[in-house]
Amino acid sequence: MIRIIMVAVILIGFLVVSYPLLLLEKKAAREDPHKQMEHSQEIVKKVFTLLLKVSGVKVTVKGLENIPEGAVLYVGNHQSYYDILLGYTTVPGLVGFVAKKEMLRWPLLSDWMVLVNCLFLDRENLKEGLKTILQGIDKIKDGISMWIFPEGTRNENENPLELMQFREGSLKIAEKSGCPVVPVAISGTPDVFEAHIPFVRPAEVTIEYGKPFYVKELPLEARKRSGAYTRDLIIKMLEKEQAYKKLPEEEQTYKKA
Repeated sequence: MIRIIMVAVILIGFLVVSYPLLLLEKKAAREDPHKQMEHSQEIVKKVFTLLLKVSGVKVTVKGLENIPEGAVLYVGNHQSYYDILLGYTTVPGLVGFVAKKEMLRWPLLSDWMVLVNCLFLDRENLKEGLKTILQGIDKIKDGISMWIFPEGTRNENENPLELMQFREGSLKIAEKSGCPVVPVAISGTPDVFEAHIPFVRPAEVTIEYGKPFYVKELPLEARKRSGAYTRDLIIKMLEKEQAYKKLPEEEQTYKKA
């Protein structure tokens, strides 16, 4: 129970105590947006790193060498709130997430989300959804990578290989901007919290960045179903990770941080 209390104290405490800083960051956004984004993201990364530490999370990162220079669209599976912490703390450069519009209900939290380039998707309104895609394209053109979870919500299946269907159209940001897509396989994060709510327990998690691809360079059928194509790639990465974890410890080469 102590870990969930520590996580709550850090998160709520940060949101409350940092209110004056939030106002300063908003002011800085009007004067030098790029500098503000870098500064805000650095603050959030430090908070997320602390949350991972007090939660007892050991992170293994694979495939960083696959991330190309410049802005990309990260596309991953989604099982836990901790997926977002991993996303912000393990990738280079400026990055933002496409989140559900319901997050706007949370003051202070949503303000910080805006400062670190989050976009809010209305999944029920096609017109508003198109606006979010256009905003995502603008972010990419400004050199800001974006994260998206095409399952649309957290996957609660016990079998991590049973991903929900990826929403076709979720890769439109990459297709229209011409940026590369980096598939991301995340495993182990539900063991931190979701598997035993309300407790936070130590866990070993893995995040792997796959080889990038361009939607426009895919074969015609794969291009038409780019969501399903990416889903299949991530499932193969997750299967590979499961096989890796079954190896004797002395044969495992990746270090946990």
